[in-house]
Amino acid sequence: MSRAALLLCQVLVAVVALAMWQLFATVPVFGRIWLPPFFFSNPIDVVSQIVKWFSTGVIWKHLAITLWESILAFVIGSALGILVGFWFARQPRVAAVFDPYVKMTNALPRVVLAPIFALWFGLGIWSKVALGVTLVFFIVFFNVYQGVKEVSTTVLDNGRMLGMSERQLMRHVYWPSALSWMFSSLHTSVGFAVVGAVVGEYLGAAAGLGYLIQQAEGVFDVAGVFAGMFVLSAFVILIDMAVTLVERRLLVWRPTAAREA
Repeated sequence: MSRAALLLCQVLVAVVALAMWQLFATVPVFGRIWLPPFFFSNPIDVVSQIVKWFSTGVIWKHLAITLWESILAFVIGSALGILVGFWFARQPRVAAVFDPYVKMTNALPRVVLAPIFALWFGLGIWSKVALGVTLVFFIVFFNVYQGVKEVSTTVLDNGRMLGMSERQLMRHVYWPSALSWMFSSLHTSVGFAVVGAVVGEYLGAAAGLGYLIQQAEGVFDVAGVFAGMFVLSAFVILIDMAVTLVERRLLVWRPTAAREA
């Protein structure tokens, strides 16, 4: 399927979904409204709210704060996940010692940590960043760890036979092997970085998209809640597109089909 055809299909899915939402929220079907506007609003009201936010400039401050929190959480969590993942994969004894503690920490529900981070770091951006880091770190860590562990022993033996040092093996064997796994995790981590920022804002903040959604929910403004959700979705897609561009730049050695998959 060509890129144009794929994009057309994606847009068509969105149009059909929005049209059905508008239909069931505004037009009686079999004698009743299946999506009561009080609970579900409708696409026209949601779009009107988004346009109002951007035209009046209300949303820019909130968007900038959430963007900054998400980027910090994504960068810090990813960097820590990559470094620790490589370290554990290259040091089996260290990995064996810390294995139960990593699993135990990963099993903790992150929402429970949000009030603790608020106590430690206050209601500023760093409590939201810390929550996002805990979400991003483990996704990247486990993928990088597995990617390094999955390196072909044949390739490693051939590299050592050719006299490659550990540094050369890291650069030419371990790193390329882990890149595919790493970028797979980064695409997932984008959403989790935003989730961490928004959940933190939702629980306690004076600005941000999470705060905006929480305020709309407090006055039963369903259109405002959905508007915030749609802005967040578009926000995540844009960041994911940036990650995809970096991935294509670094993984030029992969077959074209694999890059486009």
